[in-house]
Amino acid sequence: MSVVVGRLENTMTEDLSPAERYAAARKRAAEQATAFATFREMYDFGLDPFQIEACQALEAGKGVLVAAPTGSGKTIVGEFAVHLALEQGKKCFYTTPIKALSNQKYQDLSKRYGADKVGLLTGDNSVNSDAPVVVMTTEVLRNMLYAGSRSLLGLGYVVMDEVHYLSDRFRGAVWEEVIIHLQESVTLVSLSATVSNAEEFGDWLDTVRGDTEVIVSEHRPVPLFQHVLAGRRMYDLFEEGEGSKKAVNPDLTRMARMEASRPSYQDRRRGRHMREADRERERRQRSRIWTPGRPEVIERLDSEGLLPAITFIFSRAACEASVQQCLYAGLRLNDEDARAEVRSIVEERTAAIPDEDLHVLGYFEWLEGLERGIAAHHAGMLPTFKEVVEELFVRGLVKAVFATETLALGINMPARSVVLEKLVKWNGEQHADITPGEYTQLTGRAGRRGIDVEGHAVVLWQRGFSPEYLAGLAGTRTYPLKSSFRPSYNMAVNLVDQFGRHRSRELLETSFAQFQADRSVVGISRQVQKNEEGLEGYQESMTCHLGDFEEYARLRRELKDRETELAKQGAAQRRVQAAAALEKLKPGDVIHVPTGKFAGLALVLDPGLPAGRSNGHRGFEHHDGPRPLVLTAERQVKRLASIDFPVPVEALDRMRIPKSFNPRSPQSRRDLASALRTKAGHIVPDRHKKKGRSEAADDREIARLRAELRAHPCHGCSDREDHARWAERYYRLKRDTGQLERRIEGRTNTIARTFDRIVKLLTEMDYLRGDEVTEHGKRLARLYGELDLLASECLRDGVWEDLNPAELAACVSALVFEARVADDALAPKLPAGKAKAALGEMVRIWGRLDALEEEFRINQAEGVGQREPDLGFAWIAYQWASGKGLDEVLREAEMPAGDFVRWCKQVIDVLGQIAAAAPTEGSTVGRNARKAVDAVRRGVVAYSSVG
Repeated sequence: MSVVVGRLENTMTEDLSPAERYAAARKRAAEQATAFATFREMYDFGLDPFQIEACQALEAGKGVLVAAPTGSGKTIVGEFAVHLALEQGKKCFYTTPIKALSNQKYQDLSKRYGADKVGLLTGDNSVNSDAPVVVMTTEVLRNMLYAGSRSLLGLGYVVMDEVHYLSDRFRGAVWEEVIIHLQESVTLVSLSATVSNAEEFGDWLDTVRGDTEVIVSEHRPVPLFQHVLAGRRMYDLFEEGEGSKKAVNPDLTRMARMEASRPSYQDRRRGRHMREADRERERRQRSRIWTPGRPEVIERLDSEGLLPAITFIFSRAACEASVQQCLYAGLRLNDEDARAEVRSIVEERTAAIPDEDLHVLGYFEWLEGLERGIAAHHAGMLPTFKEVVEELFVRGLVKAVFATETLALGINMPARSVVLEKLVKWNGEQHADITPGEYTQLTGRAGRRGIDVEGHAVVLWQRGFSPEYLAGLAGTRTYPLKSSFRPSYNMAVNLVDQFGRHRSRELLETSFAQFQADRSVVGISRQVQKNEEGLEGYQESMTCHLGDFEEYARLRRELKDRETELAKQGAAQRRVQAAAALEKLKPGDVIHVPTGKFAGLALVLDPGLPAGRSNGHRGFEHHDGPRPLVLTAERQVKRLASIDFPVPVEALDRMRIPKSFNPRSPQSRRDLASALRTKAGHIVPDRHKKKGRSEAADDREIARLRAELRAHPCHGCSDREDHARWAERYYRLKRDTGQLERRIEGRTNTIARTFDRIVKLLTEMDYLRGDEVTEHGKRLARLYGELDLLASECLRDGVWEDLNPAELAACVSALVFEARVADDALAPKLPAGKAKAALGEMVRIWGRLDALEEEFRINQAEGVGQREPDLGFAWIAYQWASGKGLDEVLREAEMPAGDFVRWCKQVIDVLGQIAAAAPTEGSTVGRNARKAVDAVRRGVVAYSSVG
């Protein structure tokens, strides 16, 4: 390629004048003398224009923001920053959002520059941390900045890979903290997916970091083709044609229309009324359209030459089930040579794992899949297993991977094809459609640069499938980057300690969150001006010749508001009565749930009384009224809430609950539900209680307003209702305008106001005294995490004193663990003795903090404040730290090995923070925290690879 380029240059220079040839030669000589010229020679392929532009801007001393599609080679720019740092004798920190990506980048850079020049820091691992190039998770760099680490001396470049992660509502704030607090002398390299507001983000970087070049590329180096697989046939999503506007394939549109018109189940049951021609058409249609099974999809892709492929399934269990389905179907994608190579690599990578643990981890089933070229990849897998899958996939020895969406985040596992089973995923709260940004991120894995000529995204046909909706996802290449920045307690004490309150407030005002909020105010202000013009027109239209209609409309509104208020008071009174009735329930009461998903006959297993009356789930207390745990007549065990009881409930009968009853046993539930139906199935609840006289009928204020309305001159106007409609519009627009004005007021200085409230609370608790950080505050400054203040209070109150290492690990687990799915059926099992008492005290301290946060208007819904500690991992952490075997612990944990390892590593991380923050004199906590780290970091937790 370089020879061809050379010939072209010679041909072009022959046409130039001597002066022009001299200038071109000088330019070439200058370019060859640059660091970039040396760097590009390290690669055996030519660089893209956006990569060249970004590298040249970096060498010119500018910061860069590079926004480009997944797989386009953004990391080349980051690697050039590493090259510049080494050449200039400076340090470079390469940050990533996840440990797996840090591990991978560490391996890549070590191969290129040598292991002696590259280090790794991921919270629970430290490898050559004093090296000139260190790969780390973003949180590690944030913690170094607040601690004033000596490692920051000589830092010249920071690469922030996947910087669009700052939109993440849980961790995104860390990226902004780093960007704001880095020294001005540090050059920042920000690498992002293609976002629609890159220029806005670039403007902010320019404001806080100085001269920043924004380079946006929407060009995919490997073209992506979109398909839909329905039945035996693969359809192109878009019709072939010229022009940028692509039309949806009419075959898909026709199929969707036919399916929508397909007779329903009820219609098919009335088959005798269907014409024979209709039945025949339905049979033909059904024979063409169905959702192919997973083994069928892989076989189809294999026959089309579209492997290797990643199939994204938004469920860990479904990923594992998919591998099993392929094995049962007899699918084999590897020949004997490949099988032998796979076995050799796997045995080498897992040599450190004891044989007894291999059985527990499902090693042999996993190996069978790998040998056939099939694997799963999700966060519930052991890290070692995941990394082996990644390595084998890149080598072409695994050709079909079933993965959750976590694989799409930065990990270098490009494929020829990407398959999406559904366009809906569970977002932690509900099933929601995937966004255009998520679709772009997932399908961005398709097409391996330098290997594939084209990539393929395949979506499986599902009932209710909309080709137009899919075309919208595929056609929307970008998504907006929105800040999720919020101050925290740890951030507040660290900022005040370094800069004082006033300067800290000014720093927070420079956040991207505030930058976006201030910009959005401009648009709202314009809307307020339009509304005020509309108000003038409405006021004119409601004018009445008989009198002041604005006054008459005000009386009408006051009357309506008073009636609404009385109705609300009545509803509130009914809720109080309902809550009082719930408090009277006892285990064994038979009740009728009046409404909701579980309406009908039910047996009370546990009344679930609030704080101070009885123990509840996850923290012993319920703070939102009684939440009875019931067994329904349909054999379901559910914890109900006050919303299920809009009216008072009373016991219809009583039943004995057997001591042997186990709510998790289907047989146990079936037997008791059968007894419930036999005992009380014939009872009909009394739903027709006599209603009392309406409060509005006896209200003096309502009587007065009605009298004033009838006496008002406008009451007799023939156009009264017409005027009233204009008045209603006037008041509605006035209310909306008031809301917009409050939004403007609320968006100005929002971050600083939240910071002020946090500082007031910390001052109240003696963590701060003006600009001084107290001894308690300095302890809080060393505790990072969602429950930083709770951890600090536990140290302050000596809650963890005299606990042994295993008990301390159990308590610390409550600070990090969050159950994936809330399980209200049973309270979690807890270690006995001192650990149980300490966990109970932690929950009580949280209750005190929760009340304080409410008093100081610190809102958890806005991402600020302390969530309730989750005790669901305490018993498991205690068992593991006590030396129990993996088999026994995982059997009790009822969670995948990968989740177990991940939570253990987070426990280790926080134990390390507690060891550093605990008092050194008169306290056993620091020493026991270090012992607990050693007790938890063993076996499967210790040998889960580099990171």
